[in-house]
Amino acid sequence: MEIVAALKSGETRFLQEVIIATRNPGKLREIEAILSPFSLKILSLEDFPGIPEVLEDGATFAENAGKKAKTIARLTGRLSIADDSGLAVEVLKGRPGVFSSRYAGENATDQERCQKLLEEMAEIPPGQREAAFLCVIAVALPDGKMQVVQGECRGSIAFAPRGKHGFGYDPIFFIPEFAKTMAELEPEVKNRISHRARALEQLRLILPKFLSAS
Repeated sequence: MEIVAALKSGETRFLQEVIIATRNPGKLREIEAILSPFSLKILSLEDFPGIPEVLEDGATFAENAGKKAKTIARLTGRLSIADDSGLAVEVLKGRPGVFSSRYAGENATDQERCQKLLEEMAEIPPGQREAAFLCVIAVALPDGKMQVVQGECRGSIAFAPRGKHGFGYDPIFFIPEFAKTMAELEPEVKNRISHRARALEQLRLILPKFLSAS
């Protein structure tokens, strides 16, 4: 309970290890920035090279995030946070969805994924290109206790990549509120309005009880 009280009061004298179950440096930077008020020692899967890849074979983002968080928590004996996120395009009936990172093949680059989606939507006119970035985050303890939260950011698919920030589909995800793609937003802006930011805001509400139990 002392840890919970310290977190709520803004004190930073506690430093607990938390594993972010990713090897994606862009994703890790975003999560570190948003969780910085907790003064945690953030580790990633790069700190555990012997841990095998967790097969993301779930039918939903929640299934994949939950499986990853529980597996990493069990293997490392530490509190673990995992996310599964992706892009859902309405006219494509939710694709690429859970296959977002593999949409252009297992080893495709971000540029190749964006290009494949743009080619697939080449004949789709403005007004029919609505899409949403979705993020589900799971936090799990080694004993199997777990909770899941979700965030969403709505926009549309641009006709060409724009911007140099971010990663993944950010260069082709247009946000009307800012009249910019996600990749044109400064990182501090993205970290306020992105799907991952919104999911992490929900995570921040439940994280203290997991920290006090770890």
